[in-house]
Amino acid sequence: MTTVFTCKDLFDDMMTCIYDAWASRLGHANVKLLTEPLGTRELFCTYRHIDAQPDKAASVVRTIRQKISAHACRMVYRAAMSDQEDKLDVIYRFLNLGFYQGPSVLDCLQYPAVMRLFELDRKVSNEAHYFKEFIRFFSYENRVLVSHIEPRSNVLTLISPYFSDRLPSENWMIIDDGRMLAMVHPADQPCYLTALSPEEMKDLSREPDDAFVGLWKGFFSHIGIHERKNPRCQRSMLPLWYRKNMTEFR
Repeated sequence: MTTVFTCKDLFDDMMTCIYDAWASRLGHANVKLLTEPLGTRELFCTYRHIDAQPDKAASVVRTIRQKISAHACRMVYRAAMSDQEDKLDVIYRFLNLGFYQGPSVLDCLQYPAVMRLFELDRKVSNEAHYFKEFIRFFSYENRVLVSHIEPRSNVLTLISPYFSDRLPSENWMIIDDGRMLAMVHPADQPCYLTALSPEEMKDLSREPDDAFVGLWKGFFSHIGIHERKNPRCQRSMLPLWYRKNMTEFR
């Protein structure tokens, strides 16, 4: 019988889940790891919910750095930010190989778990790169710059260093509408991640009275050359998925 270890879709919870699944000694072939919320439960499986324990999570991260590499640890983190259902189980299988083979596991693309981890890492990295280019801020009551995004992957922690470097002396906030999370950056201070309540989301979703929004829309509509409009080429450079919260497409 397969034992399914489940946890919240948060990095510390996932690392703790990996720790407990490994320490259970049930055998790697007899365990499966999933993040919540779960879909349809499988027959002939027992389910164990795991809560985050910072010491266990830190132990897993430290072991990845020591036995594989810091680069592999970054790949695992980015894969953990994916929206794919199999990500946690893939990370577990990858670490099973990596703790045995060491740094050379990153060259073993013949293993499905290694190949799949590369796919998850690449997808999340590409999405984070897109949002670095496509994020649009508006001035909220002339006090803070606010941006709304709806990424498939949880990319807030991946894009925040970029904007901390570009806007170090500004108060800004990037909000993930789907996950109700916000990366908050007070001026000249480190940014931090926080969850938002429905009331806070409603308040921050109000259309701002920002004069630059109208100016930017006007610039975007007038700079284009109608005769050279090419929607297919535009979609290849700017996918439709990213346009919902872009000022010039609203």
